[in-house]
Parts: sequence; structure tokens; C-alpha cells
Amino acid sequence: MSVMNSKMEELFIFLDKGASLLEEHESFTYLEGLSEMGENLFQGEVVQTVTPEVKDRLYDLMRPLDVSEFSKEDIRKAFQLTVLKGMKGATQPNHSMTPDAVCLFLSYLVNKVMAKAKGGYSVLDLAAGSGNLLTALLNQSENPAKGFGFEVDETLLKLAFVSSNLQEIELELFHKDSIEPLTFPEVDLVVTDLPIGYYPHDEIAKEYKVKADEGHSFSHHLMIEKGINSVKEGGFLFYIVPNFLFESEQAPKLHAYLKEHAMIHGLLQLPKTMFTSDNHGKSILMLQKKGEGVSQAKQALLAELPSFSNKTALTDMMTRINKWFELELNL
Repeated sequence: MSVMNSKMEELFIFLDKGASLLEEHESFTYLEGLSEMGENLFQGEVVQTVTPEVKDRLYDLMRPLDVSEFSKEDIRKAFQLTVLKGMKGATQPNHSMTPDAVCLFLSYLVNKVMAKAKGGYSVLDLAAGSGNLLTALLNQSENPAKGFGFEVDETLLKLAFVSSNLQEIELELFHKDSIEPLTFPEVDLVVTDLPIGYYPHDEIAKEYKVKADEGHSFSHHLMIEKGINSVKEGGFLFYIVPNFLFESEQAPKLHAYLKEHAMIHGLLQLPKTMFTSDNHGKSILMLQKKGEGVSQAKQALLAELPSFSNKTALTDMMTRINKWFELELNL
């Protein structure tokens, strides 16, 4: 969870009060209201058709704010916290968000593998949600980066759009299921917090090598294959995956596919304290697409990450990981 500073808190209060007002008096859900409040802030005026009383109250909330005073991370984190609040009341099971500590750790890994991309690089998120992970990566990137994101949920996509506009981030967003056929240029990097579950569209899934022999295929397996097809040769992929990824009945096909098309460089188990039970535990899977000059690390990076609040243990772990990158991948 993000620790609030005064500017972030100021923006959080604005977004929260405005979204609650639109939810209470107009035909918006809280999450829809958040994107509407972000749009008002971006445009500098109330753009919704609302009653005069609500419009006056929205302007009262807006007047003290100067968007130029907020840093990109203030904006991202204020949206993150309000979206988390809204998700508690949402019924959609796919409404979840990558924890901030995981976003920052992934940013560290991305900066390691993209350190030599001084001229810039492209990064794709196949399930962008409200854009929190993708915008965190772009904000923390040490080299120029352009983001691309796919999201099937229209409410979350609009939140990502408004948040990235306010952060002035170079990001293209698409309202589309990324497992469907796409015509899209190859990217340098793929980072996705994979949605877990069965994919309902068997006609689309049958075009994939990792499809199930019978019944529905796992959407997270299909998305792993889509990412490998979407990244350039030698490009890296970071997926947040369930700890049981290689233990399910569909796992052998996935494992065979990965052995043929990618190098499995590492699996970093996220701290157990982040999850309500071992069954919900997740890891970061690090892959590299096969290509000219790409070789398998002699020793894969396998580790159980310490609690992100344990700074000493985390520093020790990052020292180990830095040494691994240097020895195994020359990065």
C-alpha cells in the first residue's frame, strides 16, 4: 500500500469525494465516477451533464487544485488508492490490482534487462486493467519507454486512459481482448499480471499451441503464448503467475511450448505475507524469447523473495539478483 504524502492525499480526497458525489446523485458507479473526475481535472472543467447543484459542488472541489503541482507518481498512486477503494465494492472478479511493492520490484527488473536500450524501448501489458502496473513501469524507467496496453473492461480502460493523460505518459491503450487475433508490431518487452482462469472462447483458443485438449483453456496460458508471439527475438517477458502454474493438468503443454520458444531464466516467488493463503501465492516468471545470440542461463534465478518491508533482507536479495544478472546474462 502506498504511503500518502500531502499532495497525493489532496488528490485522493478530490477523486474520492467527487466520485462519491457522482455515485450518490448521478448514474455513475464509483469507479466510473473516478474516471469522470480525472477527466474534469484534465480538461479543467466539469464535462458531465449533471444538475446545477452537483456541478457547483464539483467546481468547489476542483478550485483549490493545480494539476501541475502533482508529480506523476502522486497522480498514479492517488488513482491506485481510489481504484482499490472502488474495487472493494465492485462485483467483477477480474477487478484486481498489482500491489505497489510488486510494481516497483518489477520496475527494478525491467531496468536491469533494458539498461542498454538508451534509445528507448516499447513495453506491452496484455491485461492492463486500470494501468497501474504499466504506468509505474514507465514512470520508473531509466530509459525512454513507450507503453501499449490491452484491456477488455471498459471502465478500467477509461481509468487507465485518464490517469495516463494526467501523468503525461506516452501510452496507447486498446479496448480489446488481447487473446483475440491482433495485428500489432512486435515490442521489446512484455510485462503482465496475468488474469487467472478459464478462457470461454474455444474457437479463438484453438489457434494456440497451449490450448487444452478438452474443454476450456487457461487464459493465463494463452496470454503467455500471445506475449511470446508479440515480443521481438531476444525480448524479455515478465509475468506474474500463480505458484501452481506448472502443476495443473494443462501444464505439460505449456512447459513444452516454453522449452521450444523461450528461455526460462527465473522464477521469483513473491512474499507469502502478501497472500491470504498459500493457494493464492504468486511468482514472477522471467522469460526471454529465443533468437540469435540468446542463450540459456547456466543457473536459473530461483528464489523466494523476503517481505518487501524488510529492507535489509530485500537489499541482500537484490545484491544476489544483480550478481546473477551480471554472471548469467552479462547485464
